[in-house]
Amino acid sequence: MASGSDRNPIIIGGLPSQVPDFDPEETQEWLDSLDAAVDERGRERARYLMLRLIERAREKRVAVPEMRSTDYVNTIATRDEPFFPGNEEIERKVLNATRWNAAVMVSRAQRPGIGVGGHIATFASSASLYDVGFNHFFRGKDEGDGGDQIFFQGHASPGVYARAFLLDRLTEAQLDGFRQEKSKFPNGLSSYPHPRLMPDFWEFPTVSMGLGPIGAIYQARMNRYMEARGIADTSKSHVWAFLGDGEMDEPESLGQLSIAAREGLDNLTFVVNCNLQRLDGPVRGNGKIIQELESQFRGAGWNVIKLVWDRSWDPLLAQDRDGILVNKLNTTPDGQFQTYATETGAYIREHFFGDDHRLRAMVEGMSDDQILHLGRGGHDHKKIFAAYKAAVEHTGQPTVILAQTVKGWTLGPNFEGRNATHQMKKLTVDDLKRFRDRLHIPVTDQQLESGVPPYYHPGRDSEEIQYMHDRRKALGGYVPTRVVRAKPLELPEDRTYEAVKKGSGQQSIATTMAFVRLLKDLMRDKEIGKRFVLIAPDEYRTFGMDSFFPSAKIYNPLGQQYEAVDRELLLAYKESPTGQMLHDGISEAGCTASLIAAGSAYATHGEPLIPVYVFYSMFGFQRTGDQFWQMADQLSRGFVLGATAGRTTLTGEGLQHADGHSQLLASTNPACVAYDPAFGFEIAHIVKDGLRRMYGENAEDVFYYLTVYNEPIQHPAEPADVDVDGILKGLYRFSTGRAGAIPAQIMASGVAVPWALEAQRILAEEWNVRADVWSATSWNELRREAVTVDEHNLLHPEEEQQVPYVTRKLSGAEGPFVAVSDWMRSVPDQIARWVPGTYSSLGADGFGFADTRGAARRYFHIDAESIVLAVLTELAREGKMDRSVLKQAVDRYQLLDVSAADPGAAGGDA
Repeated sequence: MASGSDRNPIIIGGLPSQVPDFDPEETQEWLDSLDAAVDERGRERARYLMLRLIERAREKRVAVPEMRSTDYVNTIATRDEPFFPGNEEIERKVLNATRWNAAVMVSRAQRPGIGVGGHIATFASSASLYDVGFNHFFRGKDEGDGGDQIFFQGHASPGVYARAFLLDRLTEAQLDGFRQEKSKFPNGLSSYPHPRLMPDFWEFPTVSMGLGPIGAIYQARMNRYMEARGIADTSKSHVWAFLGDGEMDEPESLGQLSIAAREGLDNLTFVVNCNLQRLDGPVRGNGKIIQELESQFRGAGWNVIKLVWDRSWDPLLAQDRDGILVNKLNTTPDGQFQTYATETGAYIREHFFGDDHRLRAMVEGMSDDQILHLGRGGHDHKKIFAAYKAAVEHTGQPTVILAQTVKGWTLGPNFEGRNATHQMKKLTVDDLKRFRDRLHIPVTDQQLESGVPPYYHPGRDSEEIQYMHDRRKALGGYVPTRVVRAKPLELPEDRTYEAVKKGSGQQSIATTMAFVRLLKDLMRDKEIGKRFVLIAPDEYRTFGMDSFFPSAKIYNPLGQQYEAVDRELLLAYKESPTGQMLHDGISEAGCTASLIAAGSAYATHGEPLIPVYVFYSMFGFQRTGDQFWQMADQLSRGFVLGATAGRTTLTGEGLQHADGHSQLLASTNPACVAYDPAFGFEIAHIVKDGLRRMYGENAEDVFYYLTVYNEPIQHPAEPADVDVDGILKGLYRFSTGRAGAIPAQIMASGVAVPWALEAQRILAEEWNVRADVWSATSWNELRREAVTVDEHNLLHPEEEQQVPYVTRKLSGAEGPFVAVSDWMRSVPDQIARWVPGTYSSLGADGFGFADTRGAARRYFHIDAESIVLAVLTELAREGKMDRSVLKQAVDRYQLLDVSAADPGAAGGDA
């Protein structure tokens, strides 16, 4: 295909401009000089020279426009295409069989009585893009390393299953179990890429659109990080992300392009399937999505390869000496190209070529059928191979390939390019016959008319199947495959946790700082210390983690090429190519993507990493909750710290920083083990158990969420008879009431435990109530265990009925139960039905606001005095106390006057 140098138009700002060439001979001399630099010194040297020329041109005030986009033709000129090493005829047969089985699988899943559906059109458009990768590029894991990491487009999963069927990796029974994971167990197949549901097959969950792109960027970066720190050799691994052009509208898709360019991630390739359609309509009907994306990726510093047209256009473009055809391609909007995809050759001749005599002349010798089959580049194996080869050989930048295709390609006129294609899940008999004929599949009319359409396998000994096996053997094994080679870690000895268990003495510290102290000791461990990956969005100093800067250092592949402004300080900012800390700027989405990549390294590269992601708790599950589901789906492990937690501990920051609900959001994630600890010794036991469960023998695919606070308190030493089992299960008695005659129970979590202890004192001294204080380290885990018990009892009525832990633990505790936390009441209310007695809760429901901690807690009625009133109220309800005392308590503690509350400890700012 003709390159830009063959034509007159020069692209300015993405639009063609007919700039006259007054001295073609001189122009050719400059071009020859550039060609010589490339040929003799290499592309890197030529790139440097070009950059210096642009720099000098700007110094001389020569108006050099930004080359944000190029002509609407292929980036790689026809003469520059490499030799295609495959057998196109065999690969066409393989692809036809794959296309057929993918469509038949979805169609059979939509048969009467099943009706679970599926998506046909996405894979139909991207089939060739995948096939070239499978046959020539995607590295497997058989060589002992991580191979390539491939983020498959979620809706294309039927094609991946269909190919695996041809390779005897999946059976016909499994194809028939598509989207029937339980009813067809163990033969069920997940709808989309799901490592949790198919842990030996899929590696990366991608169907929550937008998360694949950002996940791929940070996976590529994590590969470089692991290599830089000497943890794993990832030099051969290449990350591929297959994406949709409509998907690129998601903010996560484009939001972190700059980090990939800034760190020169040339181990990363995006392949954007530009079929010009979203799910139910055009992506840019009046515009040109490929041109738009080219501008965005170029502007972000990526290498852009456009793969727009197939080889049938090459002769036409070779004739286009005056640029009239290129101009027509440049100015035709996507919506019109979609219309051409559904129309006849005669229509295209009239409406595309017919308005200019020079265009008409170009196609005079072509039949309408030949014009109809002028195709798009994403369906041409040779063009795709050229683009992929250029991408993997490119250095210094990540690459994006913008490949134009037709949605529903080969499925027939009822599917190809139609806006409704995404919702069409079943082929009619006539559709199947046309599809069969186009693909040359040896299936008879009778087979298609007699019931569900059959799958097609050319035979294990056939030439095409042997070809497929040979290609995968040459590339290191089958893809996708998920392999866990990591061995259990040797975990730290008990003495590592001793310092935190001793308490803080006379010093007041927040639970955030207690965790940081423990983390510092863990990172000194000679076995696992180097495996910790510290991650924060921009708040290491906020969380007291600047103490790690001098020793662990901040990861930057370029090192620190400047003198830090705080270089004289003991805790100066330190960057290093081998740094352990990921300081990703203000991007919770980016940090969570780093967390997921690090947390799944035990499988991806066989080397466990222990990510510790610390963030403002308000901006975790609320802002990036979808990514935490992605983390669960990807079977990632690690520690997630919701710092500055609670509705009232960060009140100086106001509404948007006041988290009273992340524990509730965390409870919705089945892989999340969430705790709300009050003291350092609780944190020690929780972290120790988390390391055991995630990195010890029989490791579990869970991640830990700990909410920690910024309110300084004096941490008690671990009691001699501490109930470790209770801490881990979610509830233990921390303080037994010593005075008072009327029994009651107070359950509290996190920062509310000190309020409960104060309420315990007031109740004993002023109201003759003997209250026990329970630390509820995990409301969520209590509920989870109780639900499991209920399910067992429901399904096994003939067996002795089990009793939930929370019920057993509270059995024998006298009096009413009052629960309190710095969360909305829904958090402790999770266990209400299993508490053996009268139960009520206090919580910070509603919006937060800026004020003192004391005022906020009085407003929400969760402070110590409000707890006293709640206990008295429940005792009065049970007839153990006269109701007149309730008004006395309200008046005595001025509970209706927010300003009467003790302001509390300072430090409510971030």
